[in-house]
Amino acid sequence: MRYLSKGYAAALVALLAFSGSAYAKMETLKDVLGREVKVDVPAKRVVLAFYFEDYMAIGGEQAFDKVVGISREAWEGWRPDNWALFTQHRPSLKQIADVGEVEVQTFSVEKVLALKPDVVVLADWQYKGLGPDVERLEKAGLPVVVVDYNMELPANHHASTLLLGKIAGQEPRAKQIADEYQHAIDDVQQRIAKAKQPKPRFYVEFGNKGPAEYSFSYGKGMWGPLGALAGGDNIAAPFVEWYGPMNPEKVLAAKPEVIFLTGTESAKNPTAIQLGQGVKPETARERLQGFTKRSGWANLPAVQNQRVYGIYQGASRSVLDYTMVQFMAKALYPEQFKDIDPVANYLDFYHRYLPVKAEGTFAIGL
Repeated sequence: MRYLSKGYAAALVALLAFSGSAYAKMETLKDVLGREVKVDVPAKRVVLAFYFEDYMAIGGEQAFDKVVGISREAWEGWRPDNWALFTQHRPSLKQIADVGEVEVQTFSVEKVLALKPDVVVLADWQYKGLGPDVERLEKAGLPVVVVDYNMELPANHHASTLLLGKIAGQEPRAKQIADEYQHAIDDVQQRIAKAKQPKPRFYVEFGNKGPAEYSFSYGKGMWGPLGALAGGDNIAAPFVEWYGPMNPEKVLAAKPEVIFLTGTESAKNPTAIQLGQGVKPETARERLQGFTKRSGWANLPAVQNQRVYGIYQGASRSVLDYTMVQFMAKALYPEQFKDIDPVANYLDFYHRYLPVKAEGTFAIGL
């Protein structure tokens, strides 16, 4: 019996080793920049620089068992309440090595190399921001895969979702999420086409500075393309290439019919738009109302017709931002989207794909 047990154990170990090697295989992936990258998938050691929530939704919570490094500032620093929500559920996230963040120039190639990852996943903007440092990673034999949700291009959203699914070893789940995203965007486009109406003029601003100072509006990036997908005519497009503040006089002259103000959970500025995890609707509405009192805004069609809305900044740059496209489209074309509840769809995505519950105010009107 002892001999048989040892033999059985040896056979089992051999079988598991064979199964593991058969499952993990080297594949050539084409990232969103068209670069061909050879990666051993599913990856066993991943450095994930951005899109943390998306990676968990696409790969499942177990995908973070294989994440050995993150750009922690891009999660904890930018979305502290979201970080708290996930770390309360999964405290081990705090133990993942921090490799620094590209935007504030703390990203460390040396820290990444020390982690010996199978793959480094970068957002498109991070890849471009790193410049020659990417070559250092590649010369050391580390595959670098570029994904993108920031440009808000449906093709990039779809491709990035499938790429993350491939890396995490969850291709069927990734395809389901990618298809749901595409179906939602197609549905919005079809409803707008049937409306046969002129595109309503909209203005969108990151409301982090409060009413006293105009903050970023968006051209080709983030909320600009999202508003375009929702069928709107972005008044910032002629003046803001990517993102930056608009001249207040130009906002008044353009007479937007709909205004979107975006915000986070941050309570640093007592007059800033506040939205997100744990934010009460009365707080969000009070902050929103404050912006309508800006000089000259009482004469804007959007303010006169109570078509001023708050949207969660953290709900952009993600595969689930199709729900924000739905919200913007409903604000722009209310008759065409009466049967759509975008906030319920946002919460439902969490319920189906993430291990935590989203509770707070993520989109709201006056």
